[in-house]
Amino acid sequence: MEMGEPERGRRAWHDGLVRRRAAAGLLAGVGLVVLGTVFVVLPGVVVDHDLAGESVAAQDRLKAVNDVRTTLLQVVGGLVVLFGAYATWRQLRVSQDGLRATQEGYVTDRFSRAVDQLGSDKLDVRIGGLHALWRIAEQSARDREAIISIQAAYLRTHLPWPPAGPESPAADVPINDIAPLETRAADAQVALTALGVLCRHREQSWVNLSITDLRRADCDGLWFPEVNFDRACMEAAGLYHANLTQASLVSVNLRHADLTTVILRRARCILADLRAAKLVETDLRDADFTETDLREANLRKADAHGAVFHRADLRMADLRGTDLSTANLVEARLTGALASEHTCWPADFDHTAAGVVDTADPGPEPSPLLQPPGMTWQAPPLRSAP
Repeated sequence: MEMGEPERGRRAWHDGLVRRRAAAGLLAGVGLVVLGTVFVVLPGVVVDHDLAGESVAAQDRLKAVNDVRTTLLQVVGGLVVLFGAYATWRQLRVSQDGLRATQEGYVTDRFSRAVDQLGSDKLDVRIGGLHALWRIAEQSARDREAIISIQAAYLRTHLPWPPAGPESPAADVPINDIAPLETRAADAQVALTALGVLCRHREQSWVNLSITDLRRADCDGLWFPEVNFDRACMEAAGLYHANLTQASLVSVNLRHADLTTVILRRARCILADLRAAKLVETDLRDADFTETDLREANLRKADAHGAVFHRADLRMADLRGTDLSTANLVEARLTGALASEHTCWPADFDHTAAGVVDTADPGPEPSPLLQPPGMTWQAPPLRSAP
């Protein structure tokens, strides 16, 4: 009777298995024969070769043959150990490669699900997705740069400047009527915080946060070196002890911002608005403030070595204790600015002729712990005209 296709397939598989087992048994038998021959015959041949025809007592010859067998056993045992070690190492490598592939697949799945969450209409789902991306970036160095770019793009699209949607405060709303970013856009604050943490260990040179609405954002202690904030609105933002080394702040709005002890070394603050900004004990070395509006700004005890204030407006600024000894003050306006005996001016610079008012030094700065929290802080009205 003719067999069906499944039956023929099973029969072929069974025949192949029998043949493989027979071949394995044959090889094992041949191996045992060869091994037995080596241990039985070879020691005698080696001893006879070494004796070179000399006659020795049978007991001595037997001892020599047994010594050769012992040596062969040790060699074979060593080879077995080496082969076992190699096989174990290979198995470990295969297991590690498999584990790595599994982990990468798991990370990829988490990454995809987190990105999908960013498009949700629910705030808590978006926040969960941002936290998931943050966690992945901390665990996977190869995904960190992509996640930084995603977070920056998220901020640019959700917080454009000027505001595009009705859910965001209009551009002309007084700053004291605007809620802190963590209240009005909690997901954006999470993205900004994650970005400021991850940028501390990144490889790419520039991160683009230009033209974003970061009014009353909380950036205390975050790292934004070489980040592009050009034309962003950061009015009343909290940047206490942040790192903005070589950041680009061209035409940025930093009115009433808290930049106490911030690192702004080699930053580009050209044409920026820093009226009433707090730059106490800030590192301004080699920063460029060309044509920047610094009226009413507090620069007490700031280090401005090599800073450029060409055509900058420093009227009514507090410069008590500021080190301007090597700063460029060409065409800077200083009428009504405050200075003290601890203010350091460039050589041959007549600050009195520039309209600077000498007054007493205020002494040590108050602890930041004594300052009002950003959630409740109210910006005082500006005395300077727009």
